[in-house]
Amino acid sequence: MEKIEYISKDLSETIQIGESIGLTSKPGQLYAVYGDLGAGKTQLIKGIARGIGVPDWEYVVSPTFTLMNVYEGNMTLCHVDLYRLESSDLADLNIEEFLAGGIVAVEWAERSSWWEGVIEIHIEITGEMERKIVIIM
Repeated sequence: MEKIEYISKDLSETIQIGESIGLTSKPGQLYAVYGDLGAGKTQLIKGIARGIGVPDWEYVVSPTFTLMNVYEGNMTLCHVDLYRLESSDLADLNIEEFLAGGIVAVEWAERSSWWEGVIEIHIEITGEMERKIVIIM
C-alpha cells in the first residue's frame, strides 16, 4: 500500500493536486474521497476533471441533490455524492458500469464500504485555507 501526502495552502493548489491525479488516472479507477464539510472534496474532483481533459472542468459541482454527475473528457468522470444517500441505495447507482470507460470519484465515501483496490483520498482541514491531502493506493 502506497501513501502520498500533499499540503495545499489554498484552493488553487487543491485543484492542482486534483489535476495531477487526473493526469495519471486510468479507466477503472475508483476514488473514495473523505473529508469534512468544506474540506475541498469538490475542488479536488474539479482538478481531476481538469486533468482528464473535461472542457468545462471549472463548472464541476457537487452532486449533493442529483447524487451523480457525469463529465466527458479524455475519459468519463462519474462524480458521486453520498451525503444524502443511504448505503443500501448505493447499488442502485450502478457506478461499476462507469468504471469500464472511465473513473469514478465519490464524495462522502465514508457512508459506504468499498472493495479492494479503491484509491482513498483523505482531505483534512489544517488551517483556514490549508489542507492535508493523503492518497492511499
